[in-house]
Amino acid sequence: MNQLDFKGRAAVVTGGMQGIGAAIVKRLESSGAKVAVWDLEGPGKVDVSDNDSIQTALKKTLQDFGRIDVLVNNAGVAGMNAPTVDYPVEEWERVMRINLTSQFLCCRAVAPHMLNAKYGRIVNIASVAGKEGNPNAVAYSASKAGVISLTKSLGKELAQTGVLVNCITPAAARTAIFDQMTKEHIAYMLAKIPMNRFVNVEEIAALAGWLASEDCSFSTGAVFDISGGRATY
Repeated sequence: MNQLDFKGRAAVVTGGMQGIGAAIVKRLESSGAKVAVWDLEGPGKVDVSDNDSIQTALKKTLQDFGRIDVLVNNAGVAGMNAPTVDYPVEEWERVMRINLTSQFLCCRAVAPHMLNAKYGRIVNIASVAGKEGNPNAVAYSASKAGVISLTKSLGKELAQTGVLVNCITPAAARTAIFDQMTKEHIAYMLAKIPMNRFVNVEEIAALAGWLASEDCSFSTGAVFDISGGRATY
């Protein structure tokens, strides 16, 4: 594992107790960062789809670290697999709240503190599904497309402030999120990847680590593909 310099830096990773989020936490900590995990699992439960819960977590993180240099918005769910015409409205709203509204709320809460410091790195985890749209996954695909647009909008707003905002569009990784998908949908996703394998969470963490570092200095509002050749743009 290549080391990045995060000494003296403090980070927040949402959904950091397992899967991609846990790999990102490990990567940042191994490079010297102090990391607060905002997650419904583990100690200090945080519901990142609820603004009051975020504000409580923000206050504690600032008390513990005194600063937040990095925000990685990773928390998310796959949602159910069903045709759009059969997709339950309640499930659509749940997926949007967890995957998209949570990222908006966390950016809205943390960005002012980065602006005061004139430095910050925000990394949003989207998906290749947000570029292409997966059949029978309308809520997931639409929510991740929203993450891409959120990234572009906020990146442009903050472009001259020292706070950079980028997102990652991975292909599927074999994590617990697969438990929410049908076998048919998993097979569909694998068939779309030219490398003929799923991405490893450590590979996503490596890209997220660079985007969260000082080495990333002239990219903002950008979309970074890690899809094994699936994405065509």
